[in-house]
Amino acid sequence: MNAFRVQEQFNAQVYSAIMKKKKANKTPSIENRKARFKYQILDTFEAGMSLMGSEVKSIRLGQISLQEGYVVIKRFEAFLMGSHIAPFEQAGLHQQHPPIRQIRLLLHKKEILKLKVKTEQDGLALIPLKIYFTRGKIKLSLALGRGKKLFDKRQDLKTKAIEKNLRKKFKI
Repeated sequence: MNAFRVQEQFNAQVYSAIMKKKKANKTPSIENRKARFKYQILDTFEAGMSLMGSEVKSIRLGQISLQEGYVVIKRFEAFLMGSHIAPFEQAGLHQQHPPIRQIRLLLHKKEILKLKVKTEQDGLALIPLKIYFTRGKIKLSLALGRGKKLFDKRQDLKTKAIEKNLRKKFKI
């Protein structure tokens, strides 16, 4: 009976150590906050990214900007263009990546064909929404969206203000 309790305590200590380690290794997720304001999001996709080692290390530190980024489909391949990944300071000069370059996205061929048809026929845009980590791999969340007009943006701001006022009223 006593050995059983000791084993339980040991298991609890190991479990808490593992949970602390998982919390400590929390990697950032980088979002494009302006995307939902500028575009009406119709559909989302998840894509892998083909990156260099120094780019991965910079992204782990959260040193990437998706604000200017957009996705282009060329010859049945998808590329992330215009996003800025800061150089990794600890890497040497010969191992450094260019800050702005086209990054190949890893999607299934059917998804690429679907996206190509939608962007060409319907006049939609492919916008990067978020970069996050899944099981050690870097993933990019893409959105198929249509640009909002000025009156759409104003309407969104009005509805947000109304919702905020209602939340304040009902909390009191």
